[in-house]
Amino acid sequence: MNLGVGRVSEELLREGETVLLWHSETDSVLLPLRSGPHSVPGRGVVDLAAVIGKPPGEVYRWAGANFRVLRPSLGDRLAALRRKAQIVTPKDAAQMLFLAGVLPGARIAEAGSGSGWLTVVLACSVGAAGRVRSYDRRPEFLDFARANVVAAGYGERVEFEERDVAASGFDQSDFDAILLDLPEPWEVVGKCRDALRLGGGLATYTPTYNQLERTVRALRESGFHHIVSEELLLRTLEVGEGGTRPAFEMLGHTGFLTGARWMGPSW
Repeated sequence: MNLGVGRVSEELLREGETVLLWHSETDSVLLPLRSGPHSVPGRGVVDLAAVIGKPPGEVYRWAGANFRVLRPSLGDRLAALRRKAQIVTPKDAAQMLFLAGVLPGARIAEAGSGSGWLTVVLACSVGAAGRVRSYDRRPEFLDFARANVVAAGYGERVEFEERDVAASGFDQSDFDAILLDLPEPWEVVGKCRDALRLGGGLATYTPTYNQLERTVRALRESGFHHIVSEELLLRTLEVGEGGTRPAFEMLGHTGFLTGARWMGPSW
């Protein structure tokens, strides 16, 4: 069995896609692959015409140093983004995908665009065949999130909509999953029920116990099933030969996560 057939990692680099120029762990840059000279803020001018059509891993000489041209990982894309609002951390974002049941090819709604970090994770997860619709009532956050999504190379997978979903609901329906990063998600739960397909998943992010309790109460009252709430704590390890130990600092409380499914009205 040839498991490598059709893998994106083996395709030749295409003009217009986003690439990572990697020199070291502390020196890399994410940018679109274009022919002709163009300016990279803070880095100078680059012309990547010579690597278009070449396999990933090609070495490119720039500014007196060698850079390897690679397809970026999700972590590479997120590391290059700017922050405005508080972000959903990677540990929480990954679990929210699991709780909501996000799969490749899915149609996803997100309420609370913020800085676009979770939007980028969603766009990566649904793949080229999927779509994400991101809602926010504040145009300045939509503009900021849109710029980050485009910079990450996923602009074609995401649609942005200025809309107060708590007041007006969603303007589309039959979503496979909905993710909420809002101050008062309980006000949107009923609207989510109307916008989800049968069997669709919902995941919420709430920083406090009071917000969590009100959200879960709304889910129960709205007829959702498989309701589960979690908190993830992350601790790294300092690894050495014969001297491995937990790091002294850990990433503790960031938010409470809740997942649920809409299985239709009770019979």
